[in-house]
Amino acid sequence: MGGLAKIARERGHTVTGCDAQVYPPMSEQLRDLGIRLHEGYDAEQLDQYRADLYVVGNAMTRGKPVIEAILDRGLAYASGPQWLADNVLQDKWVLAVAGTHGKSTTSSMLAWILEAAGLDPGFLIGGIARNFGISARDTGSKFFVIEADEYDTAFFDKRSKFVWYRPRTAILANLEYDHADIFPDVASIETQFHHFVRIVPSQGLLVANGNDPSIERVLARGTWTPAQRFGPGQEWSAGTVGDDDSFEVLHEGRVAGTVRWDLMGEHNRLNALAAIAAARHAGVAPAVAIEALGRFQGVKRRMEVRGHVNGITVYDDFAHHPTAFETTIAGLRKRAGRGRVIAVFEPRSNTMKLGTMQALLASSLTGADAVFCYAKGLGWEPAGALAPLGARAFVFHEIEPMVESVASMLRPGDHVLVMSNGGFGGVHAKLLARLEGARRDAA
Repeated sequence: MGGLAKIARERGHTVTGCDAQVYPPMSEQLRDLGIRLHEGYDAEQLDQYRADLYVVGNAMTRGKPVIEAILDRGLAYASGPQWLADNVLQDKWVLAVAGTHGKSTTSSMLAWILEAAGLDPGFLIGGIARNFGISARDTGSKFFVIEADEYDTAFFDKRSKFVWYRPRTAILANLEYDHADIFPDVASIETQFHHFVRIVPSQGLLVANGNDPSIERVLARGTWTPAQRFGPGQEWSAGTVGDDDSFEVLHEGRVAGTVRWDLMGEHNRLNALAAIAAARHAGVAPAVAIEALGRFQGVKRRMEVRGHVNGITVYDDFAHHPTAFETTIAGLRKRAGRGRVIAVFEPRSNTMKLGTMQALLASSLTGADAVFCYAKGLGWEPAGALAPLGARAFVFHEIEPMVESVASMLRPGDHVLVMSNGGFGGVHAKLLARLEGARRDAA
């Protein structure tokens, strides 16, 4: 919604908005754009900020005073994806990135590749792409890159958001069970993905993870569009990997070039392969894409280094699903070498709050040397789920004691991985401040 607000502002509209507990980096982006934010969902704001159209995000539900007032007064409203489709995506070559994990990173890679090729793409991404310093923009280019989310559209439109996006190039990165608050099982998510596949034109392209069984089941339901697959043994694959900072890109078994970068993990190599294949469909040669990825700076809150103190590194990552925990820890473990990996996580997503992933939690965190879980307001007690980790696992219900406990065990060479899809009470800054204070005291 913050990205949509930015695009609307760029198109000359006066934009205001409301939310609760807005946090960086989006709060900073909106402030810099001069977009006024109203704290809370009261109905009185409708008189203060009179609007021609109310664009309603999917976090807005019946019962919120501002929503009830919009309905009672018969005011004009639309969902964010509908507004985008009607006002921005018409006549665009849309490159959409769908998947349970890695959408923001892959979308940012793809937008940066198109930018490096001189195509000046518009984009809407669920994070701040560091190469651009923004999450969204509108340009005169015919190309538009969008993060295609399977979450539902609005309280009045329960279809997945991505059915509005009309892609010509569609990446199907991966598919796992998530969003337990709206989907009963993985089959129901596969159905939504097939709705997405149905709207890709016959002259378009599907770029699909060839090693994901759920994606294969989606494609087996029927496709009307050529497909290229990426992953081990597929049309697009990674060849020789050099210490996780470089890898060969293979197309149909032939070396297309070598990516040299700072990103870690197999998941990012797969993201890169998908972005290279999608960019090629838009006319960008793989060699150009590979060179651009060497200058790719990542996405804020995706393995973002927040600070170094006394040989201790603190990272911020948006991971909020057990698979993301596991792959992120594995990537950091390889970089850390002999250093310890300390995982600090907040099970904040709707799926995690429901406890749906409890059985997967311990195994997804087993690669860490110690695990700290912040469980305030969770509704279920994670101690049992983390019990297989034994003395490596700690559960806290308050931020400050957890910060003290983490800080007290750290030593030079440690890597602290903080994982949450929210602001996490500013835990990164608190921990860095605590470490800096200890360093000064020791000096």
